[in-house]
Amino acid sequence: MAERVDRQEVIKGRGAVSNAAGRYERFRREAFDDGWGLEEGDAPRPPTQVLPDRSRSVIARNQSPDVPFDRSVNPYRGCEHGCVYCFARPSHAYLGYSPGLDFETKLFAKHDAAPLLRAELAKPRYKAAPLALGANTDPYQPLDRKLQITRQVIEVLAEAKHPLTIVTKSALVLRDLDLLAPMAEQKLVRVCLSVTTLDRRLARIMEPRAATPEKRLKAIEGLSSAGIPVTVLAAPMIPALNDGELEAILEASAKAGAGHAGYVLLRLPLELKELFEEWLEVHYPDRKDRVLSRIKAMRGGQLYDARFGARQTGEGEEAKLLARRFELACQRLGLAPNRQAWSLSSSLFTPPAPDARQMSLL
Repeated sequence: MAERVDRQEVIKGRGAVSNAAGRYERFRREAFDDGWGLEEGDAPRPPTQVLPDRSRSVIARNQSPDVPFDRSVNPYRGCEHGCVYCFARPSHAYLGYSPGLDFETKLFAKHDAAPLLRAELAKPRYKAAPLALGANTDPYQPLDRKLQITRQVIEVLAEAKHPLTIVTKSALVLRDLDLLAPMAEQKLVRVCLSVTTLDRRLARIMEPRAATPEKRLKAIEGLSSAGIPVTVLAAPMIPALNDGELEAILEASAKAGAGHAGYVLLRLPLELKELFEEWLEVHYPDRKDRVLSRIKAMRGGQLYDARFGARQTGEGEEAKLLARRFELACQRLGLAPNRQAWSLSSSLFTPPAPDARQMSLL
């Protein structure tokens, strides 16, 4: 049972400031102050736990018109990066855990992702189309340094010459240049790097275990130098917090080698509304009301609008202004909008052997 932690202490290295019960839990616990309080330095630091994911399939399908792919693979559930704004946080409630601290401390690893993917690609009726790696949680979160599940998945895709897009905010993606560069030569891959802010202090508070802004720009440079097409995602744009950096983010990323660009307005589905408000109260209490009021102005008076076509960019005059700023910056910097076709090839796809140990007779 998830427990709500009603304290104002910031837990070093974590994004969420509470662990509210998920929406499917029957009971909720409320912390009680018995008057003793916490001694300085006693704020608990929940350790990262890695649990096995028992999924029998690994390709998730979607029909959303807001994204340029209809299938994805997520090697992990939950994400140790701890980004407070992550729209995937509410998905942890399906597992019986909190979208708060549980999301960034209780992680599920799909150890069988590569063999499951191999089996699905080998099915006679499978037809190749760009597959997104990390559409929900980051495939290159710190845990992958040891487990390398993401690399194993890419190895299967490279063998099958299957088109791939990667979304990450981690410089760990450079580890797999030996796989990605040959795929890029065959128009099989594009990498999208999320650069949320250039302010190290804001990044440390908002994305406590993600790569620094400088490392993300270095990752863009490294990928581009290896011939891998890169999209910069200025996402999410948070009104009155980081939206003023939009042009600077795009310019720095273009100089590093990005060729495409995109942005997404902050999304606050389900439990994420309360988690984000708590975070603002702890870290930016003087700015909290302004941030929330501007979000509502761009969401039809609400903190979130789930409608297709509106949830990514919002609506209203402020949303239109943000979109216009993005367009003008892209024109000035020579960045192609991310919604334009990526020209990834599906024609080279060759179904892999169902078993990696099976050798071809041809």
